[in-house]
Amino acid sequence: MPDVLTSPLFTLTLKVPKIQSLGRTPLGERRVAVVSGGSFEGPKLRGTVDDGGSDWIIGHPDGALQLDVRLTLRTEDGQLIGMTYRGFRHGPAAVIARLNRGEAVDPGEYYFRIAPFFETASERYGWLNRIVAVGLGHRLPDGPVYRVFEVL
Repeated sequence: MPDVLTSPLFTLTLKVPKIQSLGRTPLGERRVAVVSGGSFEGPKLRGTVDDGGSDWIIGHPDGALQLDVRLTLRTEDGQLIGMTYRGFRHGPAAVIARLNRGEAVDPGEYYFRIAPFFETASERYGWLNRIVAVGLGHRLPDGPVYRVFEVL
């Protein structure tokens, strides 16, 4: 078996101005984050993130956040790409408290990983329908930034 190899796909920056709690459900504390746009740029594609995406977050009792995100990417040449991802963010309580206060925190101090998948009708970007990707996240006060990689 070969080792896992990756290739940079793009850097994704999201604007998340609002997060609301729906309260404690049987699964954990449910929060909904509205994605109001953003951008992505990489060697094979670049563009913007349409308004209207969302992240249905579950806050687990151990402090981990489980992400469930739906976005629409719009390439610079006008093609639409659906992007979904699941992931986790967790770390030491003091580090997460700093993140929650909007402080700058080195992303090496906490775990923030995603597993994106793509769906598009575009012939030019149809190859995205058939790849597996992974991402490394960093939380900034305005929203997350992800470095997304294609698994080769």
